Amino acid sequence: MDIARRNSLKRVVRCSQIMGRSESDDLSAAQIMYPVMQCADVFFLKADICQLGMDQRKVNMLAREYCDASKRRFKPVILSHPMMPGLLEGQEKMSKSDPNSAIFMDDSEIEVNAKIKKAYCPPLVVEGNPCLAYARHIVFPWAKTLEVKRGEAHGGDRAYESADALCADYAAGDLHPGDLKPALARAINAILQPVRDHFVNDKDAAALLKQVRAFKVTR
Repeated sequence: MDIARRNSLKRVVRCSQIMGRSESDDLSAAQIMYPVMQCADVFFLKADICQLGMDQRKVNMLAREYCDASKRRFKPVILSHPMMPGLLEGQEKMSKSDPNSAIFMDDSEIEVNAKIKKAYCPPLVVEGNPCLAYARHIVFPWAKTLEVKRGEAHGGDRAYESADALCADYAAGDLHPGDLKPALARAINAILQPVRDHFVNDKDAAALLKQVRAFKVTR
């Protein structure tokens, strides 16, 4: 309530992007309260760092502005990253309520392989291709290279050192989805393996993971 009191209606409506809305939409009272409640979550959770998608940036900045208004000494650090598309066709945004739409930190190697295998990845199409988006925004910043393994008859093995080179070959037809997907799955599994090891070797972490997996997400 203090956050709502210190901000104008116009300022709060500007945060409606977090619900996939625009400022010009006719919003219900609940939709106006939602950004304020999400802003309050930052302080309720005592979060030092807010690492969320660009769609959450406006409400995160609202949290920082509230720190100035309420004279809080420490502001949360905001780390905003690109929006990741869903893995299935027609999913512009990943969704935690659809397990097949995204790769999760606790996914097993088998689950990652299965999700990437089913992912939307039309030949020659770069725009809206979730596999290429995962490579650009997750694999290359982490591993710097993406190794594609294929027979000599299909061009031989190649280590891509940039997302631009990968996308150029894919658009030209020099890289097939059947070769890209296994390479992407291997790279993602390599990134996730230390996380898996942590949850196996740390008893407290293993108990936390068990508790989280017991929660049911409803749509």
